[in-house]
This record gives sequence, C-alpha cells and structure tokens, in this order.
Amino acid sequence: MTPIESPEGTRSARFEAGYRDLYAPVSAYVLRRLASPEEAAEVVAETFLTLWRRFDEAPGGEALRPWTYGVARRVIANHLRGERRRDALAERLSTDFAQVTAQLPDPAQAVAEAARVRDALAQLSDTDQELLRLVAWEGLTTDELAVALNIRAAAARLRLHRARRRLRAALNDEPRGKRGTTDGQVSERRETTSGSRATEGAS
Repeated sequence: MTPIESPEGTRSARFEAGYRDLYAPVSAYVLRRLASPEEAAEVVAETFLTLWRRFDEAPGGEALRPWTYGVARRVIANHLRGERRRDALAERLSTDFAQVTAQLPDPAQAVAEAARVRDALAQLSDTDQELLRLVAWEGLTTDELAVALNIRAAAARLRLHRARRRLRAALNDEPRGKRGTTDGQVSERRETTSGSRATEGAS
C-alpha cells in the first residue's frame, strides 16, 4: 500500500519543483535591474524566502512564474528604497561631519603653534619660563604665584607682566638687537639718573 503523503510534504515538493524551474529566470530578471551580483544574490534569496512563506497563496502551474516575478519586483523596490535611504543618510552624515570638522582647529596648525610657543618660551630666562608655566600650566592666580615665589603680590604681578611682554616679543620674532637696544637705553637712563642723583648728593 502506498503511504499517503502529508500536506507539508506535498507543499515542500511543489516548492522545490518551482525553485528548480524559476531560480535561473528570476536571477536573470533581478540581475538586469541591480548594479552588482552581490545585491542581486541578496534579492533573489529574499524573493524565494518570501515565496516559501507565501507559497500557499501562490498560484500553481504556469501562473507561478509571473507571480514570482511580482514578488521579486517588490523585493527589488524595497531594496532600492533602502539603498536610497542609506545614501541619503550617508550624505547627510557626511555634510554634518564636514560642518563639524570645519569648526575644529586644524591639528597640524595646533602642533605648529605649540612648537612656536615652545621655541619662544625657550628664548626667555629660566625665571620668566617658571613664572609663565606656573600660571599657564599649573593654573596659579597672581596671589598664589606670589605665595609660591615668596614675594609680594604686587611684585608677582609686575614680574608676570614683564614675562608676558617678553614672551609676546619672542612670539612676534622681534629682533634681539632691537630688544637689546631698548634694554640698554633703559639701563642707560637708569644709570644717568643714578649718576645725577649721586652728583646732587655730593654737591
């Protein structure tokens, strides 16, 4: 006696027969509409997965082929919509990223500026360098600087002012000769003043 085949067995056999008949033409249909074989393979797989899930709704015989083309067409449309959404999102993210990075400082410029400050700082005396580092790196206020240096706050402010002025001059690449001449003129005026006072005292 021939065993009675189960409905599920009949369904599987019919699907396998349809898969064998339709895989090549459906693949060709999809390949003609998509840009790459990889995308086509994904769409074909999704098409036959949908066909399996909805096989009870599918017509039999020759009508199965155009019905499956209809499934493939909808899968292709969904795929292309997804591609467009991804492209639009990528473009938006790229635009947003460009706007953000345009507002950020150039790393190369930051490195160059740091080297410029370091070179300028190296031209100062050790005392000036220590003053500026305590304020810029350690975050000390003028009053705290005075405590650290064991001097009056007014003296700390004056020393810091002079150190900053000399650093600005170094950053502006002011010629050393000019700075030396200025310092010499100041010294000369001080010596002249001191000499005059000494002369007045002697008289």
